[in-house]
Amino acid sequence: MPRWEFIALCAALMALNSLAIDIMLPALQQIGASLGVENENHRQYVITAYILGFGGGQLLFGPVSDRFGRRAPLVVGLVIYVLAAGAAAIAPSFATLLACRVVQGIGAAATRVIAVSIVRDTFEGRRMAEVMSLIFMVFMAIPVVAPGIGQFIMLFATWHVIFITMAAGALIVSAWALLRLPETLHPEYRRPLTVHAIVGGFRIVLTNRIALCYAFASTFIFGAMFGFINSAQQIYLDVFHVGELFPLIFAGVAGVLAFSN
Repeated sequence: MPRWEFIALCAALMALNSLAIDIMLPALQQIGASLGVENENHRQYVITAYILGFGGGQLLFGPVSDRFGRRAPLVVGLVIYVLAAGAAAIAPSFATLLACRVVQGIGAAATRVIAVSIVRDTFEGRRMAEVMSLIFMVFMAIPVVAPGIGQFIMLFATWHVIFITMAAGALIVSAWALLRLPETLHPEYRRPLTVHAIVGGFRIVLTNRIALCYAFASTFIFGAMFGFINSAQQIYLDVFHVGELFPLIFAGVAGVLAFSN
């Protein structure tokens, strides 16, 4: 595929993760009220549950994609994402919603880890760095617009439609990937799916001082970012009472973050 389409598709795959977090921020109050969440500090669990599944799922999809290639695990992850988002839209209780969000995060993990792996399969060195930078530039636009989309949906529908919108977006990206994305992992580079091979792969990373230190740095940065995302809706609405201006304020923060990146 053309280089621009490759970048756009990888960015779209990674953007599904950002969409699943940011589009629903304006709806947290309504979700809590609808599902009987009495403690307002528990509404953010909708974000936390997703992140737990997203983080843990990458440890699964990484070795699986090294064994079976990129396309098949990616499709499995996208199917999980779509089904979990659809189930969340009709969740009868808050506990069920949280369970759906964990599963959705697991599915989204495939889009994240495999998108990066696809870039690594296809490019190396400075070209890989350049392509990843362009992908992240496109990807960073999603947190700017996603809360506004969520707020717009809430003007005409209930929070259930937000999850349906997530599922629809994932279906579109899934069709695009199925029709256009080739298998990028050559057979000779596939790793066996055994405990010894998986542990050996993690040992390579964890015993590399440079890789480990960058991992820790990224961990603290992402921890700070998700701490902000988890608390932003409650602080802006319950403390500062910004109301429907919340998506604009959040977009301003995300825009500065994107520009800084």
